[in-house]
Amino acid sequence: MRAVVYERYGGPGVLRVQDVPTPSPAAGQVLVKIAATSINLSDWEALRGSPGYARLGGLRTPRRRTLGSDIAGLVEAVGHGVTRFQPGEEVYGDNLALMGGFAEYSVAPASALALKPPELTFAEASTIPQAGAIALQGTVRASSGRRVLINGAGGGSGSFAIQLAKRSGAHVTGVDNAHKLEFMRTLGADEVIDYRHDDFTRGHEPYDLILDLVAQRSVFAYRRALAPGGWYRCVGGSVRALLRVLTIGATAGMITGRRIGVMVVQPGPAHFQPLTDLCVAGQVGIHIDRTYPLEEVPEALARVGQGRALGKVVITPT
Repeated sequence: MRAVVYERYGGPGVLRVQDVPTPSPAAGQVLVKIAATSINLSDWEALRGSPGYARLGGLRTPRRRTLGSDIAGLVEAVGHGVTRFQPGEEVYGDNLALMGGFAEYSVAPASALALKPPELTFAEASTIPQAGAIALQGTVRASSGRRVLINGAGGGSGSFAIQLAKRSGAHVTGVDNAHKLEFMRTLGADEVIDYRHDDFTRGHEPYDLILDLVAQRSVFAYRRALAPGGWYRCVGGSVRALLRVLTIGATAGMITGRRIGVMVVQPGPAHFQPLTDLCVAGQVGIHIDRTYPLEEVPEALARVGQGRALGKVVITPT
């Protein structure tokens, strides 16, 4: 089969399309013929090996030669003990443990997959698993009348999070680069901020909930941006910022009645299917910026990593 592989950390230039053996599913696994794989920021981080946590399991060289976790496709074969799926069924899921989505076939744990609703295309379904789980869990405290800020709101998780927070009745502020301001407005953001020209932690009315997808600032800046009783949760960002949140965030926040911490995302179908249901019902929109073939995975990853994608970018192997 064809797969996009890399053997050392670096930029898009280290990737190449190569013929590799088609994997076989082990016990508890499913072999999926890939129809679509969406790109997450975690793919860009794993490609570059930066921030440092992207090297967990592979300090010097990548642990997995092929990236891509949010997959959708057809069941080709099942391993021993798998009874939930049959060959020919349409599935989707977050294969973060094994990766391998930028290829024609990939093996995934059966527990990571769900049946794809017929109302969604493969490309649409592939956008949901990881980004949807983050958005759902990151906005669970959004409610009517609360002020919610989403930092990094113009990407995959952010585009879902804006819509979910608005559905709850919250006043939503989206933060991203200038290229994405109008896009965030179309998603329902009440206010938008260009982070390159405006610091959301200064000069703005404080927020009841901050979901930070690209943490870079100090704990004390985040505390300043929170209203009394407010919650700050980050999912990604620099190692320095995450370590500060982990080590002093709780103490710094509690002193003033605020909650500051890292959000540990719960993966799996139970945590992304509620968003799928909303998408099928037409209550939340799926926004695909562009689709690329396998040969253009380097360009696709660069588009996401450089902050140019509006919503999700999808790879279609065939």
